[in-house]
Amino acid sequence: MENVIRVISRVFRGAIRAFERYPVVIANAAAFSIVTIIRIHLDWQQQEAYNFIFNCLHLSFALGAIFSLAAITAAQSRLNTKKSFVIANVLGISATVLTIILLYFFSGVYPEYSAMRYQNVSTLAAARVSAIIFVSFILFNILAGYPREQSDFSKAFFMIHKSFFIALLYGLVIMAGASGVAGAIQALLYKGLSSKVYGYIGTISGFLAFTIFIGYFPDFRKGIVDEQREISQNQPRFIEVLFEYIMVPIMLALTLVLILWVGKTIMEGMRVPFVQLSSIASSYAIGGIWLHIMVTHYKTGLAMFYKKVHSIAVILILAVEAWALAIQLQKHGLKTTEYFFILIWIVALSAAILLMIKKERAHNTIAIIVGILAIITVAPYIGYNSLPVTAQVNRLEGILEKEGMFKDHKIIPATKGPEQNVRESITDSVLYLTSLEDVKLPTWLNKDFRNNDIFKKNLGFEQTFPKHEDGATNDYMGTFLYLTRGAVNIKDYSWAINMQDSYGKEDYVVINGEKGTYKIYWKANQPGGIPYLEILLNDETIVDMDMNKYIDKVSEKYPPGKMNRSSVPIEDMSMKFETPELRGLLIFNSVDISLDPRLDKISYWINPGTLYIDEKL
Repeated sequence: MENVIRVISRVFRGAIRAFERYPVVIANAAAFSIVTIIRIHLDWQQQEAYNFIFNCLHLSFALGAIFSLAAITAAQSRLNTKKSFVIANVLGISATVLTIILLYFFSGVYPEYSAMRYQNVSTLAAARVSAIIFVSFILFNILAGYPREQSDFSKAFFMIHKSFFIALLYGLVIMAGASGVAGAIQALLYKGLSSKVYGYIGTISGFLAFTIFIGYFPDFRKGIVDEQREISQNQPRFIEVLFEYIMVPIMLALTLVLILWVGKTIMEGMRVPFVQLSSIASSYAIGGIWLHIMVTHYKTGLAMFYKKVHSIAVILILAVEAWALAIQLQKHGLKTTEYFFILIWIVALSAAILLMIKKERAHNTIAIIVGILAIITVAPYIGYNSLPVTAQVNRLEGILEKEGMFKDHKIIPATKGPEQNVRESITDSVLYLTSLEDVKLPTWLNKDFRNNDIFKKNLGFEQTFPKHEDGATNDYMGTFLYLTRGAVNIKDYSWAINMQDSYGKEDYVVINGEKGTYKIYWKANQPGGIPYLEILLNDETIVDMDMNKYIDKVSEKYPPGKMNRSSVPIEDMSMKFETPELRGLLIFNSVDISLDPRLDKISYWINPGTLYIDEKL
């Protein structure tokens, strides 16, 4: 019991010391928490107008906290003077203020196809702030591994993980305990306790957890030997067992699977879809490097075998992945997925070679490479939102020019439909480019091209998608229809009923007619199931009609399989019906029929608009 109390007291003493050692870090974290509490306190209607500045503040305080952590650690571990400590804190404050200014004046956008009345921080700006936070954290890890006689990158890397999970555990316990007390107060003493209190508790618990996280780090000052460093860097026995006897065998098994795949690919050719391959390969590369760093100082046979085999296996696997990437680029050109895959491929290859040559001395170099590539991803012209766009625009221009469909920076609609593979390539590029945010497209390419009708009008053919041998599309088969502008004669009807919100069992529209009370339901037995219309007169069912006939009609005219997205006239988006008691006209806003060939599942999402009815007297 004494040991437990000692450990707990040491953790909280460290949290208190964090205020002294990292004042600007904690100040940024406190400011972040205050902004969060304000946002929780304000209802959405109140905070909507200030949402942009709140997002700017959140991102800036997060960056300021981590940047200050790296700056202060650099000053203390390399110089350890009062002047350097003050300068590091001033730099942290300056980084926060500068980020607020840049975000507020240069990052505001009004999201496309959004009902938002106020601007928001652009995705690219948020990504750039996140990249700086990530690089600052990498820098902190490198700095925390100094001096060599006390630490190294791998020991500091584990210490950060250890600090995080300890802080997370304490934070969750604090939040659970405080929430339990609040729940008891609400149940026993004050029924009117606002639910926002739990948000306040969560925010304060998160702030305390962050101080514990920072406070668990040892004293990094130059010339100081802190016993907390050895404690923080020490791997408990259960962690050693976890890494050596569970995670290492799992990673070796995955390595064997991937090597067998390499052999199969060499013999039979590339058959795995690139998206699936890239996700598996990326997970293996990142997870493998992470585990390699964690077991750096293990001297057991299994760990040593893993460290030797991993680098060789990665190089072999990456060679085949490069082949797959070349095929993908030839077919579809450079896109965001391929862009990030290339960066991960570079990191994995560099890490494998460096670990073979320099072993644990390679960690800092690998971290620097990762940091440089992180900055590249958000840089102008070569970032994730620039280079793939430029590549796809050039690819699309080249295809259109070859087909005689592009001249003087204008698209010329095809008079004769191009070959299937050409139409697929054009569709692929157009839909990719028009789906992106925060990018500048050429004047001849409008975002409305994602609409099949506008696409067909400007290019002369419908959007075309590749098929498997069984005729199915790659990922999706379906039809999406939406109501075009138009008018309908309603002189024969007495009531117009808005059906938008009547989906549930208790949701219905009531009409008091000459014959009695009508209750009108729009139902579906399950999400994605075939909906049906039910009308009761004086609690007796007079209409019980599913949408099967209507689905058959639109499926015949707009067959699934082309991923049709079309605006269609009212005639195709309406259904008439008649009973002895009444006549009706139901108009739909949208119809979405989707088929997943892999799951052999069809979903029907039919969105009703207005139901017109008239009693037969």
